[in-house]
Amino acid sequence: MSNEGVFDPRQQQAQPQGLDLSAVRTPAPGAGASAQSAQQQSVAQPHVQQQDPNGVNVPALVFDVDEQSFEAVVQLSTQVPVVIDLWAEWCGPCKQLSPVIEKVTRDYDGRLVLAKIDVDTNPRIQQAFGVQSIPTVVALVKGQPVPLFQGATPEPQIKQVFDQLLTAAAQAGVNKRAITGDAPQQPAGPKYPEAIEALEAGDLDRAAQVYQDALNETPGDEDAKSGLARVELLRRTRGKDLAEVRARAAQDPSDVDAALECADLDISGGHVDDAFARLITTLSKVTGDDKERVRKRILELFEAVGPADPRVTQARGKLMRALF
Repeated sequence: MSNEGVFDPRQQQAQPQGLDLSAVRTPAPGAGASAQSAQQQSVAQPHVQQQDPNGVNVPALVFDVDEQSFEAVVQLSTQVPVVIDLWAEWCGPCKQLSPVIEKVTRDYDGRLVLAKIDVDTNPRIQQAFGVQSIPTVVALVKGQPVPLFQGATPEPQIKQVFDQLLTAAAQAGVNKRAITGDAPQQPAGPKYPEAIEALEAGDLDRAAQVYQDALNETPGDEDAKSGLARVELLRRTRGKDLAEVRARAAQDPSDVDAALECADLDISGGHVDDAFARLITTLSKVTGDDKERVRKRILELFEAVGPADPRVTQARGKLMRALF
């Protein structure tokens, strides 16, 4: 699979060397009041959502940032990945990229946020990132810059980059969710009761459709992603015998199908660490299409278990090392 234009942690040469963001964390001496509105200045002032220990309250998922509010963005990046769009009013490609990257950000439903920075009015930020051309899109994870891409970029490629950014951020322990507006009330029941009812009735097709409809409306809905992944897991494991599959996998360690089936059944039986260890070991021994099949199954099982599960976070780190 080609990685052209996709975030790759190995591409350190793309990262500004000796980057020092401290110069833009406080206003320049003698600087006047910011022209930003009071709402815009308060956007990047996060605080932990009291009702949800995994949430960070922000006024918006997409917001403008200037040199005075940049420090708050750095602090926010210790809890949720911050994507930074460096742009200018006169830049044609910037105007092409803006609506696309804003839409994609909202689709991720708070798993990351987008900070937009006008380089003409915030030259010190541009200098700190070493930006030579715009649009340039970078990210901050725990205050550290991560290069993403430059130029107008199509939506599918942006999503691919964001997926890899989230994997790297989770490995670094940055996996909280940005929550907009007032603190949400505690839900009275499951988010998708129709899907739960269908599962209880054994109607996997109906349950899958409920989750898929939710994803069609909001692609970044983690509850729907996990729900659909669990339904697909049930489909794959229905009627299969764990002892028989394990025996087949032990007899032929090169049997990728047996390894995948065994991992599915291990997850269903609660042996989560065993499942991830088996597939990551298999991943290191196969190539080509088999390697891609195993990689995809690992990601599917991450969703089934739940992205916030500490076993998933640990396995993500092992997966990154196995891939890179």
